[in-house]
Amino acid sequence: MTIRTIMMLHTAAVLLAACRSNPHYNPAKSHHTAEGFRNNYPQPPRQSFWKWQWDRWTKGVPEDPKQGYDFPLLKPDVDFLSTNRSEPTLTWIGHASFLLQIGGVNVLTDPHLTGRASPISFSGPKRYVPPPFDFDTLPHADVVVISHNHYDHLDLKTVTQLDRQKGGPPLFFVPLGLKEWFGARGIDNVTELDWWESADHLGLKLTLAPVQHWSSRTLWDRDRTLWGSWVIEHPRLRFFFGGDFGYSPDLADIGKRFGSIDLAALPIGAYDPRWFMSVMHADPEESVRAQQDLRARYAVAMHWGTFRLTDELLDEPPRKLADALAKAGVASERFFVMKHGETRKLDFLLSGSK
Repeated sequence: MTIRTIMMLHTAAVLLAACRSNPHYNPAKSHHTAEGFRNNYPQPPRQSFWKWQWDRWTKGVPEDPKQGYDFPLLKPDVDFLSTNRSEPTLTWIGHASFLLQIGGVNVLTDPHLTGRASPISFSGPKRYVPPPFDFDTLPHADVVVISHNHYDHLDLKTVTQLDRQKGGPPLFFVPLGLKEWFGARGIDNVTELDWWESADHLGLKLTLAPVQHWSSRTLWDRDRTLWGSWVIEHPRLRFFFGGDFGYSPDLADIGKRFGSIDLAALPIGAYDPRWFMSVMHADPEESVRAQQDLRARYAVAMHWGTFRLTDELLDEPPRKLADALAKAGVASERFFVMKHGETRKLDFLLSGSK
């Protein structure tokens, strides 16, 4: 197949997608358009992905001077986590994947337990730090929240295995439009929400909140499904999971609506080059601002150190975060960094400490 033929097929696919109407189109909601979904607030024009790739090809991607990464990988206490139904805990699985235990409920965020963030197993961003769990040792998931459909946040093998887990499948909470994707893969235990919609389950209230981002899994489905962040509320704890976002007024909107957040999981990686990434990925300084906008008492860093998706080195984001916290006059314990596989007990959030 010639390059010209490939380009013609690609153009045809894009045009075909553009002609399709959005089944969720609602003129009463500004983020629903006839062609797909859009962000709440104006943003700079999207820059060229191909220009970025050309720059990387011609100028090279910065090399790690250590020629590899040696992040600590802690071994979780699987016996404790599997039986724990009383102590609130948070375990970082890597990237945007956490296990949150609250009120006897196990919640997974954007779970990813495979070797690549890619539609194919032999290419695409590879995992530099193995997951601390496999599918046999991962504690039973009661709830799974998905922020959007990018491959580093929605992994087909992982969600398929979770649907088949011993003890019964979890309930998947997804943004509008993704229920169809799950159903096409035989996963029917799915609750689909629009921005600001909420659902109650197992004593938790889950709300999908808007953030600035986008969605796509192919060349022809851009913004066909919604994206978002999650606010997970328990009578003793309010947890914010940011997923992916570029810095925008949406974060202050969330802070105003909820009044306060006890703990916010905020992305600090995948930010360079800024001319291309700033619209879609916050850098550490912006994430510190996001914590303040959200009125979050504490924040935990995520979206770094697992997959190298962009040009900064994998171990750079925590250093930049430390600088940003110092510049903002925020104590480091208020926005902490976890090790892969680390579990933290969250009693300090429940004690009323300020």
